[in-house]
Amino acid sequence: MNSPKSVAASSIPPRRVGLISLGCAKNLVDAEIMLGSLLKSGVEIVNDPAQADAVIVNTCSFIDAAQEESVDTIFESTAFREQTRPGQAVIVSGCMPQRFREELPKLMPEVDVFMGIDQVEQVGQIVEQAIAARSAKLNATPVKGARPKKALQAKLAELEAAKGDHDHDHDHEASLRGSAQFGRTKQVITLKAEPPAAQVTLRPNYIPHHDTPRFRLTPKHFAYVKIAEGCNHPCSFCIIPRMRGSHRSRQQADLVAEAKALIKDGVKELNLISQDSTYYGLDLRPNHSRAISSPEKFTAATKTLAADATTLGTLLRELNSLKGDFWIRLLYTHPAHWTDELIQTIAECRKVARYVDMPLQHIHDDMLTRMRRETTGQYIRELITRIRAGIPGIALRTTFIVGFPGEKEAHFRTLLDFIRETKFERLGIFAYSQEDGTTAGKMEQQVPPKQRQKRREQAMAAQHEVAIAVAESFVGRTLKVLVEGEATPKQIEAARVSSWEHGLIRQTESGKNATLDVQARYLVARGEADAPDIDGRVYLRGQLPVGKFAKVKVVGHTDYDLIAEPV
Repeated sequence: MNSPKSVAASSIPPRRVGLISLGCAKNLVDAEIMLGSLLKSGVEIVNDPAQADAVIVNTCSFIDAAQEESVDTIFESTAFREQTRPGQAVIVSGCMPQRFREELPKLMPEVDVFMGIDQVEQVGQIVEQAIAARSAKLNATPVKGARPKKALQAKLAELEAAKGDHDHDHDHEASLRGSAQFGRTKQVITLKAEPPAAQVTLRPNYIPHHDTPRFRLTPKHFAYVKIAEGCNHPCSFCIIPRMRGSHRSRQQADLVAEAKALIKDGVKELNLISQDSTYYGLDLRPNHSRAISSPEKFTAATKTLAADATTLGTLLRELNSLKGDFWIRLLYTHPAHWTDELIQTIAECRKVARYVDMPLQHIHDDMLTRMRRETTGQYIRELITRIRAGIPGIALRTTFIVGFPGEKEAHFRTLLDFIRETKFERLGIFAYSQEDGTTAGKMEQQVPPKQRQKRREQAMAAQHEVAIAVAESFVGRTLKVLVEGEATPKQIEAARVSSWEHGLIRQTESGKNATLDVQARYLVARGEADAPDIDGRVYLRGQLPVGKFAKVKVVGHTDYDLIAEPV
């Protein structure tokens, strides 16, 4: 990185770059690495796009809504560029270029360079290439023309359908961020020039390292730690492996080094993320086979591991042994890969938050088979019993998909009964999104969109009753919480409709359980049962240091959030 002295001595001002990141926490880490790499190369990061020499749009392409949001943001960026700063380069990174590596340069000539996941650390060089490409385009003859976004989106869907289904693994979590305006047509100026450059590998294999440059975008007190990348699962509704590649774990020593640095920097919560955290380490064994997705094969594989083999359990135990007061939160686990050893490890490691994120997607055997989830309803029920018995006080978080192809009313009723019986502490519902290029996208018996949404509303109503009872059970208890900051009036007003993951919003209910005084001042915090940006909140009356742990007593609740006072 250039020192302040060397920058001042140079007559050439540093490049200025802005970045817009969409998608999940895993995509956010990629964005953090790009920013860190840019800073290391002497680039100045700016928030105002009007000041930027180049703008990077880090895209998500998990489901149609995410892809539409990415297209919308790209078009907004190129349109803004035409109106305010014609020489500005626009770079598109992330999952969308990975999914359409050959097609996007032809479909989006407005973009100057496309880059993939493997290129995140080379972003400084790519920025220079993009600026040069933009300069060359300005010397070409401009041609005005209409570029409807909906037409482009339809073309992408057509291309995806033509490709067929190649991989069927799954990314269990993908939050949608950024603009909420999908599918609005805009007119922009296209240029008569060569298609933009594409630097996207067919099958990504990149994973970060502990000394990889990184500029964190999360608050100082928590961070995401990407323990692995890619996925080996054959879920019929998912496109992730084609975009993210096969599962590849980071070395345990490397992750521990990163964790130590984060803790030293003041981090109080390490959120472990990957496409499938429970598979961590299994690909590091000698002569490993990826065909161990089912519970039986996975358990058999773990029993043959050497005594010093790396697993999620060994990682959790070593992180738990580090000095300091912090939480370790486990996100994105797969039900097929839970073992008794993992349950025992979490129970014995007090720094591991009593919280498990485990997307189940359905409970009926017919649906689980069609989804290629490699689990059965009986297996899931028995696993939940084992986890709750083995880890007292655990909060279980899951997600379900309703309206999946072939889902009959009886299948859905079984799921509703399961939600009411199991009483998940945290739960989100997907209405199925028909994705081209997936096995499920071509299945017969597609459920009409209106029926999917109706079932989602019914499932959320069932969980709403559960959520109220769960919140009520906390009243009078003393909790350890991590204080996030002062609650804004908007947060307080929306306390009872806090956002679910995947961009879904909890419906507003009647105010009979609300006890928040909208005129009062509150701090907002999270307990062990609340992951950042996903779950509920704890609203505190009183003064406590921000970014630190505190003991509080719960004195009330809303439908999904708690109200507490310092102890």
